[in-house]
Amino acid sequence: MFTGIIQTIGTVQAVHRRGPEMNLVVDPGGLDGSAIRIGDSVSVNGVCLTVVSLTDNQFEFDISAETVSRSTFARLGEGAKLNLELALLPADRLGGHIVTGHVDGLGELIECKQVGRSVEMRFRTTAALSRFIAEKGSISIDGVSLTVNKVEALVFDVNIVPHTLQATTLGAFSVGQQAHIEVDLIARYVERLMNVDNAHGDNALNKALLAKHGFIDIEDQD
Repeated sequence: MFTGIIQTIGTVQAVHRRGPEMNLVVDPGGLDGSAIRIGDSVSVNGVCLTVVSLTDNQFEFDISAETVSRSTFARLGEGAKLNLELALLPADRLGGHIVTGHVDGLGELIECKQVGRSVEMRFRTTAALSRFIAEKGSISIDGVSLTVNKVEALVFDVNIVPHTLQATTLGAFSVGQQAHIEVDLIARYVERLMNVDNAHGDNALNKALLAKHGFIDIEDQD
């Protein structure tokens, strides 16, 4: 479990491709290696990976064929920059939002413009993901916890403040670049509960029940 508050930018030292799988060697930058053990989880560009080997100046991760096929990792090369975050401890502050590291899909940066000292970025994603993205809701982009400013069909906007531009890889993003998208965890479970078979009759979680208790106005949903 992570918060989406990036702790450092790491650098790819080596990529070893083994058929459809990969082995990734990363220089952890400013991350405290003394706090890491083999078997620990690290968020790497928003993807939860397991440390399989480590020294003072590098971590090593094995990446499955499934993860390679659903991520941007297949395009990584030596020298690439990565957002890194250690797993959340029970006593840590939850500065961003709950991020699992289980990426839902990819988004493409379609527009990037300066707004004051910040940068506004527009991403296009798929219909399967856009239904989970809400204005003023939380979203993780390459592991960075952000607030959604606006949603229009398959496109959503986020605002990146100067600190985030400097402390993450987002500052180097260019139009056409793809990023890992993880939607809000709560949205996933609400969607699942809303679509299960109505096995519990009047107590099933559906629009009627939500309207009955004042959470939604059914007329506004039509």
